Amino acid sequence: MASTSRARTANLSCPEHPDAYLIEDYHAGDMICPECGLVVGDRVVDVGSEWRTFSNEKSTKDNSRVGAAENPLLEGGELSTMIATGPGMDCRDEFGKPMYRNRRTLNSSDRALLNAFHEITQMADRLNLPKMIADRASTLFKQVHEGKTLKGRSNDAIASACMYIACRQESVPRTFKEICAVSKISKKEIGRVFKLILKTLETNVEVITTGDFMSRFCSNLGLPLSVQKAATHIARKAVELDLVPGRSPISVAAAAIYMASQASDDKKTQREIGEITGVAEVTIRQSYKSMYPRAQELFPADFKFATAIENLPTQ
Repeated sequence: MASTSRARTANLSCPEHPDAYLIEDYHAGDMICPECGLVVGDRVVDVGSEWRTFSNEKSTKDNSRVGAAENPLLEGGELSTMIATGPGMDCRDEFGKPMYRNRRTLNSSDRALLNAFHEITQMADRLNLPKMIADRASTLFKQVHEGKTLKGRSNDAIASACMYIACRQESVPRTFKEICAVSKISKKEIGRVFKLILKTLETNVEVITTGDFMSRFCSNLGLPLSVQKAATHIARKAVELDLVPGRSPISVAAAAIYMASQASDDKKTQREIGEITGVAEVTIRQSYKSMYPRAQELFPADFKFATAIENLPTQ
């Protein structure tokens, strides 16, 4: 039986009556021209409800679809079901009629994966990361889970370490402190599991540099592009001149931002920079003191000083 609702389609039209509104026959799956009866298209997919309900009960569930999208990382794509008709089960409704229930069955392995994927998605949302990063972290977690080489480690710790690795591999690195802030795991435990995963999967990540964080840190601090460029140049020169041996790239970046901002009109304190970068004020101060004696060599030649180098803070 043809539907009374008519819709013009962009891809289908009658060659004899191109302006006619086609009628969709849901029962036969055909698109029919109402002027001449020509079947313009067949095997049309019905996008309506997959079943109708005659219950007066109001439910929050949408019965027009039968479940969420398939997850390829889970065994069977979450499509396995069972009919609950066994003895001892409540298999009859209030009128005494048999009642059948479809139940999605998840084994313990899939349940652990599902919980980990949910945790990874939540971390990605809190860090404002795209779905691509969460998908890579989920894939890494599944590889570790199937390898069964990290038994005894909590799934939350493995998920956090996988998120850290995924960020590094996708060239949007986050610090251990940033991952720690959106998870339930300590920084030390994330770092320990991170090394174990690299060894287990025999993979590697790119070495992080000061430039990997500079743009994000300066943007969060509200600093202009000129200060960002100067801070990037200062950090790179400080590493080249070996002024900050043993310091992490994040500490060097924080000290470079402090130096560049103090020489500009947009001055930021060590405390403000520490809150954004996650680096302690004392660490910023120590790195800055190592760089200050050769500040003249660190600034780019075209930088416009609002505060002369000799007037910069000494620590």
